[in-house]
Amino acid sequence: METPPINTIGEKDTSQPQQEWEKNLRENLDSVTQIRQQPRDPPTETLELGVSPDPASQILENTHGTEKLVAELEGDSHKSHGSTSQMPEALQASDLWYCPDGSFVKKIIIRGHGLDKPKLGSCCRVLALGFPFGSGPPEGWTELTMGVGPWREETWGELIEKCLESMCQGEEAELQLPGHSGPPVRLTLASFTQGRDSWELETSEKEALAREERARGTELFRAGNPEGAARCYGRALRLLLTLPPPGPPERTVLHANLAACQLLLGQPQLAAQSCDRVLEREPGHLKALYRRGVAQAALGNLEKATADLKKVLAIDPKNRAAQEELGKVVIQGKKQDAGLAQGLRKMFG
Repeated sequence: METPPINTIGEKDTSQPQQEWEKNLRENLDSVTQIRQQPRDPPTETLELGVSPDPASQILENTHGTEKLVAELEGDSHKSHGSTSQMPEALQASDLWYCPDGSFVKKIIIRGHGLDKPKLGSCCRVLALGFPFGSGPPEGWTELTMGVGPWREETWGELIEKCLESMCQGEEAELQLPGHSGPPVRLTLASFTQGRDSWELETSEKEALAREERARGTELFRAGNPEGAARCYGRALRLLLTLPPPGPPERTVLHANLAACQLLLGQPQLAAQSCDRVLEREPGHLKALYRRGVAQAALGNLEKATADLKKVLAIDPKNRAAQEELGKVVIQGKKQDAGLAQGLRKMFG
């Protein structure tokens, strides 16, 4: 058997192509290693304030204020570069929580422990500081029961309840409110008792709670507090919407009552939507037809308003409110036509 020739010194090296290939390979591996060793910027996340079609989100339309709020909480963009360990803990994405309806942004100052959060019926020991509302919670420690009590009817009540639903025991947080230029509101949840999720309630329990909310809402409406009444009606609807279809008939009354509140609060678009829910179940519901007609007139949809009001008068010809509203719509339509005619004359005259 022949052995392959061995190159001796001075002879031509036939393995040079192989050596060049190995040299290039080593250089490429070195360059890859250098790239891997170079510091890289930490990944950044785009945090946007979520917008929900919930009625509460329709009230808060301060986009500029929201963008400014997010910028203040997240810090300047040039501060986000550098190692992750150098980033302040308060600016971590996991420490910011955006309320789905856009009413506030929560920044966690001290993390709580455990995974449980307050539920319906939980008695919470809370420290609230710095609320801007004149009728805000008392400064210092107070006890609030989730889903129960007149405190939920206050301007600040719904906001605190939504925040507590997102907090763990021992958590301390700051709340940034769109349009509020003062210092942030601070909320601490020291402890809470065990509660129940809405899905854990029996049908009879949900219906009983919804009746209580409806009765309280009617009291507030009669007392001249449509905002508080709307919150009660909304909570009652949320309870009943979790029941299997078609749901109890009380939903129709609640939507109709909510529409009345929304009209008084200057929310015709929401009022029209609430009336739609009623008329889907009862097409001849007089109050819903009338209130939707008023809402459509406020939105400038005069033909739709006229159609709804005429339906009311077809069922109840002596309905004075519908007669007066239809008269207003007719006058509004004539003014609109006159303005259009004048504009056309200027354009083509």
